Amino acid sequence: MNRRELIRNIAAGTVTLFVVPAAFTSCEDDLPDPDDNNNPENNTLTIDLNSEKYSDLGSAGGSVKEGDIIIINTEAGFIALSNICTHQGCVVSYDSEENKLPCPCHGSVFSTSGSVLEGPANAPLKKYELTQEGDILTIVK
Repeated sequence: MNRRELIRNIAAGTVTLFVVPAAFTSCEDDLPDPDDNNNPENNTLTIDLNSEKYSDLGSAGGSVKEGDIIIINTEAGFIALSNICTHQGCVVSYDSEENKLPCPCHGSVFSTSGSVLEGPANAPLKKYELTQEGDILTIVK
């Protein structure tokens, strides 16, 4: 085998390695999950506070992540924020003792209003409109 054939075989193998898996995954069924609370038609997320899945929201200081949104039960009521750090996209969590949202990657810290308390992030977390009717929270994305 000469050098030209070797390079051609390596190139063909590399293309096969990346193209074939992509072709299979592009054929996956994209039907919505019936248990998913996301409603793509009107961009809302519905949370039933009676659901075991959301039991952590039953008391002040509790929080739940749903996709890229974190829902927090504060002393003043429920809030919904993006849980994606605006610095480099890491997932923030909620520290109920400090009442802050720290980012584990680079040390940014956000308030429950979404504003930056400590950098390196310089943009706030997105805050979502949230309404409550009885035990149902509706979040508009």
